[in-house]
Order: sequence, then structure tokens, then C-alpha cells
Amino acid sequence: MIHARHFALVFDGGVRATAGPLVVWGAPNQVGHCRLGLAISRRVGTAPVRNRIRRLIRESFRLMRDDLPREPQGYDVVVSARRHEPLTLQEYRTAMARAVQAVDSRWHQRSNKPNGRP
Repeated sequence: MIHARHFALVFDGGVRATAGPLVVWGAPNQVGHCRLGLAISRRVGTAPVRNRIRRLIRESFRLMRDDLPREPQGYDVVVSARRHEPLTLQEYRTAMARAVQAVDSRWHQRSNKPNGRP
């Protein structure tokens, strides 16, 4: 479970990627596996709409857990959704996979730069 302090670390020191309606921030953690945090604003829709989006994003994360980067450590991933028309589980899964892959790639690019933050 990601707590408020973990959200702050990811937002402040992580990298961001966008895929479709999803905005994903990520930063390495020291627990050895990926963790998911959700930040779904009221602007996205009513409570039932937001809850459905949360359920679909959690399920997408669960289904792709084995494909997530783990080496040398896992990532804390925070997902936010922009206002959009409802998507299917497969569409959320595809968007999540693209965004998490971009976060991993950007983190490695940043950490390999001489002046980049680790």
C-alpha cells in the first residue's frame, strides 16, 4: 500500500508518462516489487464512474504485474486519469503497459545522465 509520503516522493522525484487518458508517475522503491497508487479526481466523473475506473486500473495492474520492471528494484506507480469516455479493461491494460514502460525507460535515461537525479 502506498501512503501519502510515498505519493509525495513519486510526484516530486519520479518521472511522468502519459498514455491515452492515463497519466502515470513512477519512481523506484526499495521493496522489490511494484506498488500502485491511484489519484482519480472528481473532475473525471461521478463516484460510480470514478470507482469503475479505479477497479479497471487495479485489475489492469494485477494482470500485468509479472511484466512490470523489477530489476534492481520495483517501482511505486501512481496513476491519475483525465476526463474521458469509459474504456474497456483491455484498453486500460494497454495504456498502463505503455505508460509504465515509458516511465521505466525515462527513469533509466535520467539515471544514466551525468547530472541526472538518481
